[in-house]
Amino acid sequence: MKKKLLIVLLLFALLIISASTVGARGPRHTFHARLSGRAEVPPVASHAQGQAIFQLNRDGDELHYRLLVRNIVDVTQAHIHCGPAGANGPVVAFLYPDAPPAELIPGLFSGVLAQGTRTDANIIPQPDSPACPGGVADLHDLIDKMRSGGAYVNVHTLANPAGEIRGQIR
Repeated sequence: MKKKLLIVLLLFALLIISASTVGARGPRHTFHARLSGRAEVPPVASHAQGQAIFQLNRDGDELHYRLLVRNIVDVTQAHIHCGPAGANGPVVAFLYPDAPPAELIPGLFSGVLAQGTRTDANIIPQPDSPACPGGVADLHDLIDKMRSGGAYVNVHTLANPAGEIRGQIR
């Protein structure tokens, strides 16, 4: 009897866990990007590294993020860009600072560079182009790009204003 009760309780717990990861509009989704100078176009010799973590909420209308960096000097900006690996594309959302203009963090920096939430209001629409096939009009379009590998994060510095470290979002 105890064994049957334990099995029922375990099944119930699994059902609750499964239900908690799926909302009315679908599952939460987490995206990641590992940033390095090698991934920049063209590649940059840098000791800096980074990681971006994105969590889409259940309703699909908020993208929570955290951008961590290590050994980077004189950071000016960080963005999400539209574009596949090996190609540079337009900015579709600011991560650091929240909006222009650029804001210098002088000297060597390691830690959480930026964290927050992005919604439709934070998206910079981009038309269809070779650098951004299909374009980006809103957060939904950006999420589609992230799912297909068509978006990346990069961090800009004084020494590398076009970007020092970069990583495709997956």
